[in-house]
Amino acid sequence: MKRIQIKEIKNHIDERVLLAGFAASIREGKTMVFLVLRDITGSVQITIDKSRSPALAAAAAALTPDSVITVRGTLRENEHVQLGGMELIPDDILAESVAAPLPIRREDIPATKKKPAVPRSELDARLDYRWIDLRTDKNRLLFRAQTALVAAMREFLVQKGYIEIHTPKLIGAASESGADVFKVDYFGRDAFLAQSPQFYKQMAMAAGFERVFESGPVFRAEKSHTAKHAAEFTGFDLEVSYIDSFRELMELEEDLLIYALDKVKSACGEELEKLFGVPLIVPQKPFPAVKLADLYAALEAEYGYHAPETGDLTTEAEQLSREWVQKHYGHEFLFVTDFSAEKRAFYHMRDNNGVPQGYDLLWKGVEITTGAQREHRYEPLRRQAQEKGLDEDVRLYLEFFRYGCPPHGGFGMGIDRLTMLLTGLHINEAAFLFRSPNRLTP
Repeated sequence: MKRIQIKEIKNHIDERVLLAGFAASIREGKTMVFLVLRDITGSVQITIDKSRSPALAAAAAALTPDSVITVRGTLRENEHVQLGGMELIPDDILAESVAAPLPIRREDIPATKKKPAVPRSELDARLDYRWIDLRTDKNRLLFRAQTALVAAMREFLVQKGYIEIHTPKLIGAASESGADVFKVDYFGRDAFLAQSPQFYKQMAMAAGFERVFESGPVFRAEKSHTAKHAAEFTGFDLEVSYIDSFRELMELEEDLLIYALDKVKSACGEELEKLFGVPLIVPQKPFPAVKLADLYAALEAEYGYHAPETGDLTTEAEQLSREWVQKHYGHEFLFVTDFSAEKRAFYHMRDNNGVPQGYDLLWKGVEITTGAQREHRYEPLRRQAQEKGLDEDVRLYLEFFRYGCPPHGGFGMGIDRLTMLLTGLHINEAAFLFRSPNRLTP
């Protein structure tokens, strides 16, 4: 007999079926044993009459929560069953894997007349046992939403003729921007984990691929302990040739995000709002855009926030911008342009006034993207790398531009950070497995 998933059971009323999953709960009464079976698609009640099936009732009552079981039986409609109005009357229950007592509580247990409320375990404990913590409706929904998001972005770009590439994560140069990287032993010599696919996306432009994207791991050796930073995360990057301005990239990103978020909303928007309390608003074009200096002037005028002379966005300014853009534009997204050349990567093209031709995109007051037109001309690029003291580190990269390279640009986004903003979670709960300066397991 072939196993079916619980989402299919309505198609098999009064039929004998095979189900398998986790024992979500076991409740023994005087005459009956009630067992809730859960798989990735839903839950169903298994009802056992003690007088008719004493051996099965004893076997079910002996199970522990989260034991994995296989059950054969007949599906019946029962209007008294709150869980979907259906129940499974079993012929056979096989314990595939009996669970030891669970070391964490995944959810709050509400108070009853006889027992006080029990809070769920602290986050660090739940992350220690992440594979157990993931066995919840909320976590399954989180990754369904993430799957829909990435699939939609991939679909959007493939329809536009983009090629998907997979770039190396082991690189020979220490840095693309001067930031800290992870050093590893590579057959007796130093190698480094890539901060992004940036150089190789641009190599693809030099190769004449014109339009490429990648979704893959990104490594950042930053000792950051915030709600949005991780030492390893999944990035979604693209690069495109023959652009005239970074504003073409801004429009491309608008279209990409509108398309992807609309797909996520259709797939699971109502469930996201129900379980996480975060409504998914599909944005409208155009996204508001503001120069960095103008944004700081506005934040000072309205909120009394005085920005330090950084030439970059501070975390406080990002957070205040959420209220500001909502108030003035009724929008969750905000493009910020005209950053200081000192704070932008050396490969960003600059205009005649030395202003980098790029942007950051904020969503709900959190930076999700840095995008830019790249400097594709060898001599200006070499000078800008030398200016930042990186000319030796990026010598191989500079070779990409000596033999002809089209004008191009691109941007990247962190999938885990997007998931965090979809759900309102901290990034360590939005990632499948979180990595930080203090966390390298499981």
